[in-house]
Amino acid sequence: MSFSKFSSAFGALGVATAGLLAPVVAFAQEAAPAAAEAVAAAPVPDKGDTAFMFLCTLLVLFMLMPGLGLFYGGLVRAKNMLSVLMQCTMIGAVMMLVWVVYGYSFAFGGSTNAFFGGTAKLFLSGITMDSTAATFSDAVIPEFIFMLFQMTFAALTPALIVGAFAERIKFSAAVLFCILWATFVYFPVAHMVWDANGLLFGWGALDFAGGTVVHINAGVAGLIGCIMVGKRIGYGKDMMAPHSMTLTLVGAAMLWLGWFGFNAGSNLEASGGAMLATVNTFIATAAAIVSWAVVETFTRGKASMLGAASGMIAGLVAITPAAGIAGPMGAIVMGLLVSPLCYFFIAVIKNKFGYDDTADVFGVHGIGGLFGALATGIFASASLGGIGYAEGVTMGGQFMTQVKAVLVTLVWCGVGSFVLYKVVDLVVGLRVPVEAEREGLDLASHGEAAYHS
Repeated sequence: MSFSKFSSAFGALGVATAGLLAPVVAFAQEAAPAAAEAVAAAPVPDKGDTAFMFLCTLLVLFMLMPGLGLFYGGLVRAKNMLSVLMQCTMIGAVMMLVWVVYGYSFAFGGSTNAFFGGTAKLFLSGITMDSTAATFSDAVIPEFIFMLFQMTFAALTPALIVGAFAERIKFSAAVLFCILWATFVYFPVAHMVWDANGLLFGWGALDFAGGTVVHINAGVAGLIGCIMVGKRIGYGKDMMAPHSMTLTLVGAAMLWLGWFGFNAGSNLEASGGAMLATVNTFIATAAAIVSWAVVETFTRGKASMLGAASGMIAGLVAITPAAGIAGPMGAIVMGLLVSPLCYFFIAVIKNKFGYDDTADVFGVHGIGGLFGALATGIFASASLGGIGYAEGVTMGGQFMTQVKAVLVTLVWCGVGSFVLYKVVDLVVGLRVPVEAEREGLDLASHGEAAYHS
């Protein structure tokens, strides 16, 4: 074939091919802008919000280790110091593993079930570097940092419970109970309150950072636990004063510092809402410290360091559900009111009924959380400086919603905790032998001592 004939044939083939491909080319040309628009519309995480949430996540971890460990450790006798530190450390570590295996999915797995998040995100399935989680505005953050932030809550909350039965529970029992409790109590309540498909979320219940999920939950579980485990040997007869108020204050101060991550981070973005939560976390706590000292001065004649530390935690607990909702003046009022209430339960109710709540988990977290959850429904009002209610909602309506949310949490946690303590008692036993309790759990359970002469 001559070159001219080859060229003619090739040209004819090209024309034919072009004719056949014309519809495909046209489709591609039409689709290209749409694809580019889709890529452009994909949400991009805000770097500032991401960095903010990273910092808040680390602050909440700081609350657990070393904050909570030192706070509880100082409140027990010297022979049990390390046992409390070990319980907080191990429970935190175990809960981090449980969270990534199934806890995150159970709480935030995307299920439309009102009580259960589902199994879609078991083992963090489907979560990649490109996955995002929505904030309260149109912004997004990487889902990894949202998952980790919520993980620190899941690690801290069960550890709060151990202060109620410190100095006499088996190490294995404490760890096993916390795993079961998180699975059947914490994860469902977190889903109900904070997931868009959750029961209490659907009711419109307000809980900015964990009044029901964290503090009422932990406080009720602690009360049931200290009753079922039983009183310490010599309770009411032997001297059981805190062995180091110095360490307790150090731990309380660490908790206050970390609580800024707890409350401000619950806004999920570095915006005005986070700053409102920060302001409230400062001043509600300050008001509660002053209030507790005043109450002690009138009732005991002296203001104690233990009282100041207790007031500090009570104020933090009370403002948690309202941190980004109440106004600053409302936060001060909540701080002033919560201390007398918690003091009454610790000094009067606890003594009247005789239960041995070692670190007053129920008196501070349970009662403070209950008060905060209910008061949030009142101080959310714009007329009192809060951010206001949803359209059509009144103060009375919101308060009743808060009451229902508190009742659901009390019943769910109360019944669930009782059953789980029974299960743990059958499996490993709840309490250490009498000899081990007298010797101290540091040596009996861990073979080491916090202090040496």
